[in-house]
Amino acid sequence: MSHAILTINSGSSSLKASLFRADGTRRDWRYAHVGKNSPHNHADFFDALLNDLGGEIPDAIGHRFVHGGEAIDSARLLDAAEIKRLNGITHLAPLHMPGNLLGVELCRARLDAPQIACFDTAFHHTMPELARRMPIPCGLGMRRYGFHGLNYAYIASKLPSLLGEAAQGRIVVAHLGAGASLCLMEGLKSIDTTMGYTPAGGIPMGTRSGDLDPGVMLELAKRYDSAGLSDLVNHHMGLLALSAGESSDMQRLLESRSENACFAVNYFCRQVRAAIGALAAKAGGIDALVFSGGIGEHAPQVRECICGPLGFLGLALNVEANQSNSIQINATGFKPVLRIAADEEDVIRGLVQALLRGMPAGN
Repeated sequence: MSHAILTINSGSSSLKASLFRADGTRRDWRYAHVGKNSPHNHADFFDALLNDLGGEIPDAIGHRFVHGGEAIDSARLLDAAEIKRLNGITHLAPLHMPGNLLGVELCRARLDAPQIACFDTAFHHTMPELARRMPIPCGLGMRRYGFHGLNYAYIASKLPSLLGEAAQGRIVVAHLGAGASLCLMEGLKSIDTTMGYTPAGGIPMGTRSGDLDPGVMLELAKRYDSAGLSDLVNHHMGLLALSAGESSDMQRLLESRSENACFAVNYFCRQVRAAIGALAAKAGGIDALVFSGGIGEHAPQVRECICGPLGFLGLALNVEANQSNSIQINATGFKPVLRIAADEEDVIRGLVQALLRGMPAGN
């Protein structure tokens, strides 16, 4: 039996929703620039969404959650205990978790339907111990989790139809957007990823630093209190810092002619390229490369800059295919390079449907 599923991606500054009807049709909503620094807030969005839904009441609501915490490898019903647990780990993703939880609160006040949490960290549950551990004492209770898992799961579901048997090989996926990470897959499962304990790690992002020398953090800790340091690392670093404050938006940097913008773009591409090489080294090679996310999907200049020096891995782009944003963009005779549009919502729908099928009638 099919259900009508509403998916919610409630972030700190943007909101997305999709209604998957029982007849297979779909409707999407996208709201950008909401929150404390905007004239529009999350409640306004949900009021507008409810008005647009009219009489279409979903059977269940699936929420994207960036962090699931320890040992979470599947979707979970958002009952009181689960909401309390998630409130206790907001510090692991301070940019995202408060917005995720606010979406649950606002839906609960407006719609009488089961709410289900779907976690970005769950896809990386298959990472081996060598990828999960950090070189710190085990008693500290910290490990690498990985993020963007809902989109990585979506890409994994699409690869067999695009690559055939090669989809089971060593695939590096670059999810490049305001938040950015890369994932190494083998057998369509996560083997390693660039983000670690929090979504601030890995490669530099729009306003997030990515990995930093611990000595830098120790020095900064002398100058900032914990709240100030968290704000600095999450809101004032990355492309914004590299461009000397010009912009955190890749498209604006690409359109700019300034030396600072050019430096930021080249730095970002160099770090992504290094991450591809590192993941390929861990796997003993690479069989295909996939680009996704806002930058990965819509910035051919960035893809070209990243892939240009990667001929030693058997990677090269077809100039025309890359510029036209085709799905397959590799040059003839080289390994597959794909461009796959992100769709976390479709994965959330599937996870919610599966959970509903296992729930007792009447819940």
